[in-house]
Amino acid sequence: MSWPVIILIMLCLFALNMRLYIAIFASVLVYFVFFSPVPDQIAVQRLIGASQNLSLLAIPFFILLGTLMDHTGVAKRLLRVADLLVGKFTGGMALTNIMLSTLLGGVSASNLADSAMLTRMLVPEMERKGYNRAFAAAVTASGALVTPIIPPGIALIIYGLVADVSIGAMFMAGILPGIVMAAMLMVAAYIVSKRNGYPPSRDSWPTRSETTSALVGAWPVLVLLLAIIGGIRANIFTPTEAGAVAVLIVLVIGFVIYREMRVAHVVDALVGTFKATSSVMLVIMACSALAWILSLEQAAQQLATYITALTDNKYVFLLILNLLLLFLGMLIEGNAILIVMVPLLMPTVHQLGIDPIHFGIVVIVNLAVGCLTPPVGTVMLLVCNLAKVKISDFMKQSTLLFVALFAALMLITFVPELSLVLAR
Repeated sequence: MSWPVIILIMLCLFALNMRLYIAIFASVLVYFVFFSPVPDQIAVQRLIGASQNLSLLAIPFFILLGTLMDHTGVAKRLLRVADLLVGKFTGGMALTNIMLSTLLGGVSASNLADSAMLTRMLVPEMERKGYNRAFAAAVTASGALVTPIIPPGIALIIYGLVADVSIGAMFMAGILPGIVMAAMLMVAAYIVSKRNGYPPSRDSWPTRSETTSALVGAWPVLVLLLAIIGGIRANIFTPTEAGAVAVLIVLVIGFVIYREMRVAHVVDALVGTFKATSSVMLVIMACSALAWILSLEQAAQQLATYITALTDNKYVFLLILNLLLLFLGMLIEGNAILIVMVPLLMPTVHQLGIDPIHFGIVVIVNLAVGCLTPPVGTVMLLVCNLAKVKISDFMKQSTLLFVALFAALMLITFVPELSLVLAR
């Protein structure tokens, strides 16, 4: 039973701030050198084999899609639509920020890309309107957490591959939970804005001409959403093909319709996609080898036996799971947790009668919240860096937003139909 030693070594390396894939590679190497009679060639095969899955092609397509979105002009036009919808309320800019993140989540697939774009676009403007800069950063970061839940989030793709669940079903399952998260965040932002006297961003409700103008300007985004969600739902193409089609549509939007994209933008986006895809693939390869070791050691069966000895109530299990994942999300990058923990927990999930699609959404929402918590919250660190905000100030201004996220998490956890009604 050597797998607990491997996990402990990996966690120690994480604590030393070693790069994620290197820490996992090192743990795998320790197992094959000291604990396993299996030939070294098997270790290499386990690493390389994970990269041969054609479904993984969806990841670079959607990463490229999110990177290209920054140069198309789509965000500015969606900002007008979001402002029309919620700008008249108290704290209009904060509500518009969250609404825009939700709308962009349906086309960008990357919370880091969204948060970087919106931090540059909205935080300075919110500060000029009288908002506390740290609160503006907190709203931007928390709104970006909706992106992994709304299709076509990268986490939905990875979970579908790891858990052997339909990626199309995961895409549909994420829609209502994403809307619930956005609604909870908007309520929290409204309460803070009311308390601090943050004004609406509009003096009046939109006129018919303003509404028509905004919707006409944003119509290409609707085409993009139909291509991604409608095409998959209607079985016209696979998620990978949907990613390729979406990239082509974005290029047409950027070069032909809005005419704001340049060849240099595409080159920069391709370079960024190569780097991002490489880092994701290295983690997937390392975690795949680790998952194979855990399977060989029957770690999942041992863990399932231990958990079911503690409780056979699926809701108690989900509550414990939430606490565990929220803790791990503070220390470890989300995709690594997803790839390592899901194979370990799936036997218990099936044994307790939990729908794997609902389970996947619960896991992904937990890991999304982890992007906002120190010390390794990637979205938090990125936004604080770009907005020049101290982490302590950020956390102080995030209190009510965290409450909203935890309330949404509990609702999504204990009301499975939110995840399943559209996926069936």
